[in-house]
Amino acid sequence: MRAITINEPGDPDVLVPAEVDPPVPGEGEVLVDVVAAGVNRADVQQRKGYYPPPKGASPLPGLEVSGTIAALGPGTDDAGWAVGDEVCALLAGGGYAEQVAVPVGQLLPVPSGISLADAAALPEVACTVWSNLVLEAGLGEGETVLLHGGSSGIGTMAIQVARQLGARVAVTAGSADKLEACRELGADVLVNYREQDFVEEVRAATDGRGADVILDVVGAKYLARNVDALSPDGRLVVIGLLGGTKAELNLGQLLSKRGRVIATSLRSRSTAGKAEIVAAVREHVWPWIEAGAVRTVIQSRYPLEQAAEAHREMEASGHVGKILLDVRA
Repeated sequence: MRAITINEPGDPDVLVPAEVDPPVPGEGEVLVDVVAAGVNRADVQQRKGYYPPPKGASPLPGLEVSGTIAALGPGTDDAGWAVGDEVCALLAGGGYAEQVAVPVGQLLPVPSGISLADAAALPEVACTVWSNLVLEAGLGEGETVLLHGGSSGIGTMAIQVARQLGARVAVTAGSADKLEACRELGADVLVNYREQDFVEEVRAATDGRGADVILDVVGAKYLARNVDALSPDGRLVVIGLLGGTKAELNLGQLLSKRGRVIATSLRSRSTAGKAEIVAAVREHVWPWIEAGAVRTVIQSRYPLEQAAEAHREMEASGHVGKILLDVRA
Protein backbone atom coordinates (compact mmCIF):
# COMPACT_ATOMS: atom_id res chain seq x y z
CA MET A 1 0.00 0.00 0.00
CA ARG A 2 1.02 3.64 -0.47
CA ALA A 3 2.33 5.36 2.64
CA ILE A 4 4.67 8.08 3.85
CA THR A 5 7.73 6.89 5.74
CA ILE A 6 10.35 8.73 7.79
CA ASN A 7 13.76 7.42 6.78
CA GLU A 8 15.65 9.43 9.41
CA PRO A 9 14.97 12.48 11.56
CA GLY A 10 15.21 15.74 9.67
CA ASP A 11 13.51 18.40 7.57
CA PRO A 12 10.31 17.77 5.58
CA ASP A 13 12.22 16.06 2.77
CA VAL A 14 12.74 12.98 4.97
CA LEU A 15 9.02 12.25 4.44
CA VAL A 16 9.27 9.74 1.61
CA PRO A 17 6.42 8.10 -0.34
CA ALA A 18 6.86 4.32 -0.27
CA GLU A 19 5.10 1.01 -0.75
CA VAL A 20 4.73 -0.82 2.57
CA ASP A 21 2.90 -3.93 3.74
CA PRO A 22 -0.71 -3.22 4.78
CA PRO A 23 -1.48 -3.56 8.48
CA VAL A 24 -3.31 -6.58 9.86
CA PRO A 25 -5.93 -5.72 12.50
CA GLY A 26 -5.22 -7.39 15.81
CA GLU A 27 -7.53 -8.25 18.70
CA GLY A 28 -10.06 -5.47 19.18
CA GLU A 29 -9.03 -3.59 16.02
CA VAL A 30 -10.62 -2.82 12.67
CA LEU A 31 -8.96 -2.08 9.34
CA VAL A 32 -9.83 1.29 7.80
CA ASP A 33 -9.42 2.31 4.15
CA VAL A 34 -8.15 5.85 4.62
CA VAL A 35 -9.68 8.72 2.64
CA ALA A 36 -7.95 11.62 4.40
CA ALA A 37 -5.51 12.19 7.25
CA GLY A 38 -4.95 15.17 9.51
CA VAL A 39 -1.55 16.83 9.83
CA ASN A 40 -0.59 17.76 13.39
CA ARG A 41 2.32 19.40 15.21
CA ALA A 42 3.02 16.03 16.77
CA ASP A 43 3.73 14.66 13.28
CA VAL A 44 6.31 17.40 12.78
CA GLN A 45 7.92 16.58 16.11
CA GLN A 46 7.99 12.88 15.22
CA ARG A 47 9.60 13.69 11.88
CA LYS A 48 12.32 15.66 13.68
CA GLY A 49 13.00 12.77 16.05
CA TYR A 50 11.58 14.45 19.16
CA TYR A 51 8.33 12.52 19.56
CA PRO A 52 8.66 8.78 18.89
CA PRO A 53 5.52 6.67 18.63
CA PRO A 54 4.44 4.70 21.70
CA LYS A 55 5.61 1.10 22.01
CA GLY A 56 3.71 -1.11 19.61
CA ALA A 57 2.31 1.74 17.50
CA SER A 58 2.90 2.12 13.78
CA PRO A 59 6.15 3.95 12.95
CA LEU A 60 4.33 5.85 10.21
CA PRO A 61 3.20 9.39 11.11
CA GLY A 62 -0.45 10.36 11.35
CA LEU A 63 -2.69 10.62 14.43
CA GLU A 64 -6.14 10.91 12.85
CA VAL A 65 -7.91 9.73 9.71
CA SER A 66 -11.27 9.38 8.07
CA GLY A 67 -12.36 6.54 5.81
CA THR A 68 -14.43 3.38 5.60
CA ILE A 69 -14.13 0.14 7.53
CA ALA A 70 -12.52 -2.49 5.31
CA ALA A 71 -12.41 -5.42 7.74
CA LEU A 72 -13.28 -6.30 11.31
CA GLY A 73 -10.52 -7.82 13.41
CA PRO A 74 -10.93 -10.46 16.12
CA GLY A 75 -13.18 -9.51 19.00
CA THR A 76 -15.00 -6.67 17.24
CA ASP A 77 -18.11 -8.40 15.88
CA ASP A 78 -20.28 -7.08 18.70
CA ALA A 79 -18.81 -3.58 18.82
CA GLY A 80 -21.54 -1.99 16.70
CA TRP A 81 -19.51 -1.42 13.53
CA ALA A 82 -19.76 -3.05 10.10
CA VAL A 83 -17.65 -3.25 6.96
CA GLY A 84 -18.41 -0.20 4.82
CA ASP A 85 -19.23 2.14 7.72
CA GLU A 86 -17.88 5.66 7.29
CA VAL A 87 -15.74 6.60 10.27
CA CYS A 88 -13.07 8.90 11.58
CA ALA A 89 -10.54 7.74 14.12
CA LEU A 90 -7.98 8.75 16.72
CA LEU A 91 -4.64 6.96 16.24
CA ALA A 92 -1.33 6.40 17.97
CA GLY A 93 0.29 6.49 14.52
CA GLY A 94 -0.01 5.15 10.99
CA GLY A 95 -2.41 7.67 9.44
CA TYR A 96 -0.25 8.69 6.48
CA ALA A 97 -1.18 5.55 4.55
CA GLU A 98 -3.91 3.95 2.47
CA GLN A 99 -4.92 1.65 5.33
CA VAL A 100 -4.58 1.73 9.10
CA ALA A 101 -5.52 -0.62 11.95
CA VAL A 102 -7.55 1.15 14.65
CA PRO A 103 -8.62 0.01 18.13
CA VAL A 104 -12.39 -0.18 17.94
CA GLY A 105 -12.83 2.15 20.90
CA GLN A 106 -11.08 4.93 18.99
CA LEU A 107 -13.59 4.99 16.13
CA LEU A 108 -16.14 7.76 15.71
CA PRO A 109 -18.99 8.00 13.23
CA VAL A 110 -18.75 10.80 10.71
CA PRO A 111 -21.04 13.55 12.05
CA SER A 112 -24.06 14.32 9.90
CA GLY A 113 -23.43 17.36 7.74
CA ILE A 114 -19.67 16.70 7.54
CA SER A 115 -18.09 15.13 4.46
CA LEU A 116 -16.03 11.99 4.85
CA ALA A 117 -12.85 13.80 3.77
CA ASP A 118 -13.46 16.75 6.11
CA ALA A 119 -14.04 14.43 9.07
CA ALA A 120 -10.30 13.75 9.22
CA ALA A 121 -9.96 17.23 10.73
CA LEU A 122 -11.91 16.27 13.85
CA PRO A 123 -10.65 13.37 16.02
CA GLU A 124 -7.31 14.66 17.31
CA VAL A 125 -8.43 18.22 18.03
CA ALA A 126 -11.80 17.24 19.50
CA CYS A 127 -10.25 14.64 21.80
CA THR A 128 -7.39 16.94 22.80
CA VAL A 129 -9.69 19.83 23.58
CA TRP A 130 -12.32 17.85 25.49
CA SER A 131 -9.81 15.84 27.51
CA ASN A 132 -7.85 18.91 28.56
CA LEU A 133 -10.44 21.67 28.93
CA VAL A 134 -13.10 19.49 30.53
CA LEU A 135 -11.68 16.25 31.91
CA GLU A 136 -8.40 17.75 33.18
CA ALA A 137 -9.16 21.42 33.85
CA GLY A 138 -12.89 21.24 34.56
CA LEU A 139 -13.67 24.42 32.60
CA GLY A 140 -17.09 25.65 33.65
CA GLU A 141 -19.74 28.16 32.73
CA GLY A 142 -18.77 31.75 33.47
CA GLU A 143 -15.02 31.03 33.67
CA THR A 144 -12.35 32.62 31.48
CA VAL A 145 -10.05 30.42 29.42
CA LEU A 146 -6.85 31.60 27.72
CA LEU A 147 -5.90 29.65 24.61
CA HIS A 148 -2.40 30.07 23.26
CA GLY A 149 -2.24 29.53 19.52
CA GLY A 150 -5.92 30.33 19.08
CA SER A 151 -5.80 30.02 15.29
CA SER A 152 -4.30 26.52 15.28
CA GLY A 153 -6.29 23.37 14.74
CA ILE A 154 -6.55 22.83 18.49
CA GLY A 155 -7.21 26.51 19.10
CA THR A 156 -10.04 26.84 16.60
CA MET A 157 -11.77 23.80 18.10
CA ALA A 158 -11.10 24.95 21.67
CA ILE A 159 -12.67 28.37 21.07
CA GLN A 160 -15.89 26.78 19.90
CA VAL A 161 -16.06 24.11 22.60
CA ALA A 162 -15.33 26.64 25.34
CA ARG A 163 -18.14 28.87 24.08
CA GLN A 164 -20.55 25.94 24.14
CA LEU A 165 -19.52 25.34 27.75
CA GLY A 166 -20.44 28.93 28.57
CA ALA A 167 -16.88 30.15 29.10
CA ARG A 168 -15.35 33.47 28.11
CA VAL A 169 -12.49 32.98 25.64
CA ALA A 170 -9.19 34.83 25.36
CA VAL A 171 -6.69 33.88 22.65
CA THR A 172 -3.18 34.68 21.56
CA ALA A 173 -2.14 34.71 17.90
CA GLY A 174 0.56 36.39 15.83
CA SER A 175 -1.37 38.47 13.29
CA ALA A 176 -4.49 40.56 12.84
CA ASP A 177 -5.88 38.09 10.30
CA LYS A 178 -5.49 35.17 12.69
CA LEU A 179 -7.10 37.12 15.52
CA GLU A 180 -10.01 38.05 13.28
CA ALA A 181 -10.52 34.36 12.48
CA CYS A 182 -10.58 33.66 16.22
CA ARG A 183 -13.09 36.45 16.78
CA GLU A 184 -15.38 35.00 14.11
CA LEU A 185 -15.30 31.66 15.94
CA GLY A 186 -16.33 33.30 19.22
CA ALA A 187 -13.19 34.56 20.97
CA ASP A 188 -13.86 37.54 23.24
CA VAL A 189 -10.34 38.76 24.09
CA LEU A 190 -7.80 38.98 21.27
CA VAL A 191 -4.08 39.29 22.04
CA ASN A 192 -1.40 39.75 19.40
CA TYR A 193 1.53 38.16 21.21
CA ARG A 194 4.00 39.99 18.95
CA GLU A 195 2.77 43.38 20.16
CA GLN A 196 0.96 42.84 23.48
CA ASP A 197 1.63 41.23 26.85
CA PHE A 198 -0.96 38.50 27.29
CA VAL A 199 -0.68 38.71 31.09
CA GLU A 200 -1.63 42.38 31.10
CA GLU A 201 -4.38 41.91 28.51
CA VAL A 202 -6.01 39.02 30.36
CA ARG A 203 -5.85 40.84 33.67
CA ALA A 204 -7.38 43.94 32.09
CA ALA A 205 -10.19 41.89 30.57
CA THR A 206 -10.97 40.16 33.87
CA ASP A 207 -10.76 43.11 36.28
CA GLY A 208 -7.41 41.85 37.51
CA ARG A 209 -8.56 38.31 38.31
CA GLY A 210 -6.79 36.42 35.51
CA ALA A 211 -7.68 33.29 33.55
CA ASP A 212 -9.35 30.37 35.30
CA VAL A 213 -7.92 27.94 32.74
CA ILE A 214 -4.95 28.29 30.38
CA LEU A 215 -4.37 25.81 27.56
CA ASP A 216 -0.73 26.10 26.54
CA VAL A 217 1.22 24.66 23.61
CA VAL A 218 4.38 26.70 24.22
CA GLY A 219 5.78 25.18 27.41
CA ALA A 220 8.90 26.47 29.15
CA LYS A 221 9.03 29.91 27.49
CA TYR A 222 5.57 30.80 28.81
CA LEU A 223 5.58 29.00 32.17
CA ALA A 224 6.28 31.96 34.47
CA ARG A 225 3.97 34.31 32.59
CA ASN A 226 1.21 31.71 32.48
CA VAL A 227 1.37 31.42 36.27
CA ASP A 228 1.23 35.24 36.44
CA ALA A 229 -1.91 35.16 34.29
CA LEU A 230 -3.70 32.52 36.37
CA SER A 231 -6.65 33.45 38.56
CA PRO A 232 -7.02 32.18 42.13
CA ASP A 233 -7.69 28.43 41.88
CA GLY A 234 -6.57 28.59 38.25
CA ARG A 235 -5.51 25.59 36.19
CA LEU A 236 -2.66 25.67 33.67
CA VAL A 237 -2.72 22.74 31.24
CA VAL A 238 0.48 22.27 29.22
CA ILE A 239 0.04 20.17 26.08
CA GLY A 240 2.97 21.32 23.92
CA LEU A 241 6.62 22.27 24.18
CA LEU A 242 7.19 24.59 21.22
CA GLY A 243 9.00 27.00 23.55
CA GLY A 244 11.23 24.48 25.30
CA THR A 245 11.10 21.87 28.04
CA LYS A 246 12.77 23.40 31.10
CA ALA A 247 11.91 26.52 33.12
CA GLU A 248 11.83 27.74 36.71
CA LEU A 249 8.50 27.63 38.53
CA ASN A 250 7.72 30.04 41.36
CA LEU A 251 6.03 27.65 43.76
CA GLY A 252 5.30 30.44 46.21
CA GLN A 253 3.25 32.27 43.61
CA LEU A 254 1.49 29.06 42.63
CA LEU A 255 0.70 28.31 46.27
CA SER A 256 -0.65 31.79 46.88
CA LYS A 257 -3.07 31.30 44.01
CA ARG A 258 -3.90 27.70 44.94
CA GLY A 259 -3.04 27.05 41.32
CA ARG A 260 -2.45 23.82 39.47
CA VAL A 261 -0.05 22.97 36.64
CA ILE A 262 -1.14 19.94 34.63
CA ALA A 263 0.95 18.40 31.84
CA THR A 264 -0.74 15.88 29.57
CA SER A 265 -0.23 13.95 26.35
CA LEU A 266 -3.04 12.28 24.43
CA ARG A 267 -0.87 9.99 22.31
CA SER A 268 0.76 8.18 25.22
CA ARG A 269 -2.50 7.31 26.98
CA SER A 270 -3.61 3.70 27.13
CA THR A 271 -6.06 2.29 24.61
CA ALA A 272 -8.71 2.18 27.34
CA GLY A 273 -7.98 5.77 28.31
CA LYS A 274 -8.33 6.95 24.73
CA ALA A 275 -11.57 5.01 24.35
CA GLU A 276 -13.04 6.86 27.33
CA ILE A 277 -12.13 10.21 25.80
CA VAL A 278 -13.51 9.21 22.40
CA ALA A 279 -16.78 8.12 24.00
CA ALA A 280 -17.07 11.46 25.83
CA VAL A 281 -16.39 13.38 22.61
CA ARG A 282 -19.05 11.38 20.79
CA GLU A 283 -21.55 12.10 23.56
CA HIS A 284 -20.85 15.79 24.07
CA VAL A 285 -19.05 17.32 21.07
CA TRP A 286 -20.60 15.41 18.16
CA PRO A 287 -24.12 16.81 18.83
CA TRP A 288 -22.70 20.36 18.70
CA ILE A 289 -21.05 19.59 15.36
CA GLU A 290 -24.21 18.07 13.95
CA ALA A 291 -26.21 21.11 15.10
CA GLY A 292 -23.73 23.45 13.40
CA ALA A 293 -22.64 25.06 16.68
CA VAL A 294 -19.09 23.71 16.26
CA ARG A 295 -17.58 23.47 12.79
CA THR A 296 -14.46 22.21 11.10
CA VAL A 297 -11.89 24.82 10.13
CA ILE A 298 -9.71 23.59 7.26
CA GLN A 299 -6.91 25.67 5.77
CA SER A 300 -5.58 23.43 3.00
CA ARG A 301 -5.29 19.96 1.50
CA TYR A 302 -2.42 18.10 -0.13
CA PRO A 303 -2.17 14.75 -1.91
CA LEU A 304 -0.54 12.10 0.28
CA GLU A 305 2.66 12.23 -1.76
CA GLN A 306 3.01 15.95 -0.93
CA ALA A 307 3.19 15.38 2.84
CA ALA A 308 6.48 17.29 2.90
CA GLU A 309 4.74 20.38 1.53
CA ALA A 310 2.02 20.03 4.14
CA HIS A 311 4.69 19.95 6.86
CA ARG A 312 6.34 23.06 5.42
CA GLU A 313 3.05 24.89 5.66
CA MET A 314 2.55 23.66 9.21
CA GLU A 315 6.00 24.87 10.25
CA ALA A 316 5.53 28.26 8.56
CA SER A 317 2.63 28.80 11.00
CA GLY A 318 0.60 30.88 8.59
CA HIS A 319 -2.41 28.58 8.61
CA VAL A 320 -5.73 28.87 10.42
CA GLY A 321 -7.27 25.56 11.47
CA LYS A 322 -6.35 22.19 10.00
CA ILE A 323 -4.14 20.93 7.19
CA LEU A 324 -5.23 17.64 5.60
CA LEU A 325 -3.75 14.97 3.34
CA ASP A 326 -6.09 13.59 0.69
CA VAL A 327 -4.99 9.96 0.65
CA ARG A 328 -7.30 8.82 -2.14
CA ALA A 329 -6.71 11.82 -4.40
